[in-house]
Amino acid sequence: MDPLIVLFGLGVGILIGMTGIGGGSLMTPLLILVFGTKPLVAIGTDLAYGALTKTLGGWRHFRKGTVDLGVALWLSVGSAPGAVGGVVAIEAIQRHYGDEFQNFLLVALGVALFLVGAAVLLRALFLQSLIAKERHSVPMTTRTKVTAVSLGFVLGAILGLTSVGSGALIGLALILVFRLTPQRVVGTDVFQAAILLWVAGLTHMFFGNVDYTLMANILIGSLPGVWVGTHLVTRVPTAGLRITLGVVLFASAFGVMQKAGADYGLGVVIGVPLLLAAASWVIHSRMSKRQITATAPAAASPALVTSAAAPTASTQPENPS
Repeated sequence: MDPLIVLFGLGVGILIGMTGIGGGSLMTPLLILVFGTKPLVAIGTDLAYGALTKTLGGWRHFRKGTVDLGVALWLSVGSAPGAVGGVVAIEAIQRHYGDEFQNFLLVALGVALFLVGAAVLLRALFLQSLIAKERHSVPMTTRTKVTAVSLGFVLGAILGLTSVGSGALIGLALILVFRLTPQRVVGTDVFQAAILLWVAGLTHMFFGNVDYTLMANILIGSLPGVWVGTHLVTRVPTAGLRITLGVVLFASAFGVMQKAGADYGLGVVIGVPLLLAAASWVIHSRMSKRQITATAPAAASPALVTSAAAPTASTQPENPS
């Protein structure tokens, strides 16, 4: 047993239980950058351990009533074949390019981490405040089903290629498209991700991309971690945690891109968080001004009534005497 891997697994498990994010987004770059695992093996192992971890988390959320089962299942209808297609594509690319494939995979992983980091920061900084009429559940109309299947396919393909996105990207879709409440976003995200990760993980197992000893070490920490995280999800405010996680994901993207020999990562990693922070400040300022404008007439109404009454008194005809 490797205590360091177990400790990392525990921390990532807690994050998964609390936020729905952290499996592929954190563990895959950790395995590559810290433990020197080959990228394809890191991706396959991460997906396999993530399937077991998120199964436990999804079951806990289902029992707590924080899962929109309809949305989760229809997303899975699209994400499952998307994930299989992603894994098959990555195997075909490896056979065709050989050793050059490792750098390609690292760049793809870096881009995916960058997108996930942006999604996490968008969600944490200002996105939630812009979504009106959050819903506890979503009516499963034909349009909703088609949307869920289409989104699921694209996100499943990204996950099959990189192991990244089952938490943050799907969570972003649950907020933007389906407008679920925060707790239902986390629960539905984890539940759906469990299904998706089983499909992608088993496909990687079939191609021999899983290190079972490494997976066992991660699970020793992640399973109790996700149990703790699901208990904390309704008790701990996660906004600050998401901001920190977003910054960590950008740093991971930079590290992975540097390992691939890319020189343009630093500007992207530094610039995008600054742009997101600026956008957050602008939107927050505009929303504050709108709230002040909306409340101003109500606050001024007594004065208006008084001023309207004054001329009435002053226009009374004077007594000629």
